[in-house]
Amino acid sequence: MQNLRRSLLWWYSLHARDLPWRRTRDPYCIWISEIMLQQTRVATVVERYRVFIADFPTLISLALAPEEAVLAHWSGLGYYKRARLLHRAARFVMQEHSGALPRTADALRQLPGIGHYTAAAIASIAFGEAVAVVDGNVERVVTRLLGVTKDGKLPTPGRIRTAAEQILAKEQPGTFNQAMMELGATVCHPQWPRCDKCPIQEICRTQGEHPTVPRTRLRSRQTAYGLVQRKTKQRGKVEVLLQQRPSDAAQMPDMWELPEVDLSVVEKMEPVLRVRHVITKTNHYVGVYEFIRPTKEMLEKHPIQQWANAETLLEIPLTGLARKILMRMDIMPRPKSIRTGHVIPEALDPFLPTLDAQGNPREDETGK
Repeated sequence: MQNLRRSLLWWYSLHARDLPWRRTRDPYCIWISEIMLQQTRVATVVERYRVFIADFPTLISLALAPEEAVLAHWSGLGYYKRARLLHRAARFVMQEHSGALPRTADALRQLPGIGHYTAAAIASIAFGEAVAVVDGNVERVVTRLLGVTKDGKLPTPGRIRTAAEQILAKEQPGTFNQAMMELGATVCHPQWPRCDKCPIQEICRTQGEHPTVPRTRLRSRQTAYGLVQRKTKQRGKVEVLLQQRPSDAAQMPDMWELPEVDLSVVEKMEPVLRVRHVITKTNHYVGVYEFIRPTKEMLEKHPIQQWANAETLLEIPLTGLARKILMRMDIMPRPKSIRTGHVIPEALDPFLPTLDAQGNPREDETGK
């Protein structure tokens, strides 16, 4: 056990990625990064985290901000319930904890949007509590360390959590937890793990891939959206028509999007843009169709609408799909880092295809 801890900590000191939230011990900043990183790629989060912290540098600034402003900053990161719960938790901390985040994992779990993993991450990294973090990366590392049972079964979640607590370097819990997560993210991949680069290979019982549950195949759905623009009094400026999703919608309530139109209306039209977009377990094959003016269907079906120009689009809580469409149509500007003033580069754009663990193109899963 001591060899495992020393080897992993030594490896992490040499190979840890330089990420902005690793340069601080501010509990607020660590909390924001952990919420953003839930089911979202690191490359997507890096610049969005910087912009978010620049606009909401303290917990009180987040608590005092209107929810719409928080959602606008979250637009494109997906899983918008995270942003709503984050905002609610900030207000709860101001009211119940005088603006100071609780220092233990048990107390942190009482906040909206914080579960076992997030609470352990904040408590160990920010406050040095000796509690193990078990996310997907750590679960994979521990599973391979333990190996399958004699009858070929994988370790149970309870055994994995117990083993993670036993492995934890209690003198440096935050650093060790980050090392475990880093190993899973960069070396101990789900498929084709880089065992030759692993600092604890000799201790690993699996030495490679382990049996996994087959992934659920995504459903497919054809959808169509209307793009309606009008000129403004300012020369060369245009506005685009947006609609607001219902407050009781199962996904992305109150977020703004382009008007959805019935496929029968556009069956003889050519789309100006085609995109693929994944929302939860559904592959949406989207056609965008240009209209000179809103149709009767658009006006009757979507009563809450607004016209928005390019300058205000970044301030509106758009769905990930709407944001993707408007950027690819060059209607919406790419977001700028408030700190540097630089446009976020395409390499960090969450709406461009990336590669999965097997090196195949993968579409983003924002907008969930």
